Amino acid sequence: GNEDTVKETLSIKRRFSHPTELYAGVPQTCLPIVYHPDYNITFMGLEKLHPFDAGKWGKVILFLKEEKFLTDGNIVEALEATEEDLLVVHTKRYLNRLKWSMVVATITEIPPLMFLPNFLVQRKVLRPLRTQTGGTIMAGKLAVDRGWAINVGGGFHHCSGNRGGGFCAYADITLAIKFLFERVEGISRATIIDLDAHQGNGHERDFMDDGRVFIMDMYNRYIYPGDGFAKRAIKRKVELDWGTEDSEYLQKVELHSEGALNEVRPDIIVYNAGTDILDGDPLGGLCISPQGIVKRDEIVFRAARRRGIPILMVTSGGYQKKTARIIADSILNLHQQGLIGEIKGRQEGRWPRKAKWLG
Repeated sequence: GNEDTVKETLSIKRRFSHPTELYAGVPQTCLPIVYHPDYNITFMGLEKLHPFDAGKWGKVILFLKEEKFLTDGNIVEALEATEEDLLVVHTKRYLNRLKWSMVVATITEIPPLMFLPNFLVQRKVLRPLRTQTGGTIMAGKLAVDRGWAINVGGGFHHCSGNRGGGFCAYADITLAIKFLFERVEGISRATIIDLDAHQGNGHERDFMDDGRVFIMDMYNRYIYPGDGFAKRAIKRKVELDWGTEDSEYLQKVELHSEGALNEVRPDIIVYNAGTDILDGDPLGGLCISPQGIVKRDEIVFRAARRRGIPILMVTSGGYQKKTARIIADSILNLHQQGLIGEIKGRQEGRWPRKAKWLG
C-alpha cells in the first residue's frame, strides 16, 4: 500500500544522494550559526579592487564574540562544499569553466584575477566561496533541526546551475534547498525571501519551473541584473525605486513577507538578508538606515517564528565598512527579541511541524 510506496521513494532518494559531510550531526552545545575563518578573502590587497570589505564575515563574528554572544566553542564550523556536493545543482561544464582565471575574474568582477594562475584563484577566491556555500547547505539542515540557522556568509543569489555573475560563483541557495528536498523527510516546499538590493536571478532561473519553491524578491528595479527572463519565476515581486527610505521599505517588508507566507505555507524559509540596501551603498541605490536593517530582519524572523516555520538566513551583499557591525547588531537584536536562542528544534519532537510523507 501507501506505506510501501513511501519506503520505495525514500530508498530511491537515498540511492541517488551522494555521501556528503555537510549533513553530519552538530553538538547541541553549538548555536546554529555557521562560519569558518576561510570565508574571508585576503589577497595581497587585490581584494581592495572590488568595492567591498572582503573580511566582513570575520568581523561579524568578532563583534559577536566581543558581546559575549559567541565563543569559539559554540559556533558551527563550516565545511567546504566538494565537487560532488556542487554537482547536485551545477553542471560539470560550468564547474570546469571556473578553472579559467578569466572566467572567475568576470564572475567576481575583480579584473586583475585574470592575470593570476588558476591554482591561486582556487585557493584565495573560490575556496572561500565554496566554504561559504558548504556553510549554507549545513545551515539548511540545522534550521530544520533547530528551528533557525544563520550562515554568516553565503547568499550568492546571482549564480544558477550553469552560470555565475555579480560576485556569485556557486548557487548556495539553490543547493541548500535541493539538499533538503533530497535528504530531509517532510521538507517539500520552500519559500525564498530575497531582500538584497539586487534581483536574485540565480535561484530564480534554477527554480523557474519548480512549483515547490515560492520566491518573493524585493529589489531596486533600476540596477543589476535586470534579468527579465528570471523575473518570471518571482511569485511576489516588489520593485523599489531609487532612494527608498525606511518607512516605505519596512511597510513593504511586513506586508509582503506576511503575504507570501499566508499564500503558501512552506516547510523552510531561506532568507537572503543582503545589507546593500544601506544608505550610501555604492551599488544598491536605496537609503535604508542601520536601524531599518535591524528592524527588517526582525520582521522576517517574527513572521517565520510566529508560524513555526524553520528559517535559514544568509548575509549576501553589502560590503561597506559599517556592514559587519550592522549584521552583528541585527543578530544580537534577534536574540534580545527572543527570536533566536534557546529554541530546540524537532530533535526533541517539539517542533510544531507535521511531517508530510514523501509520496
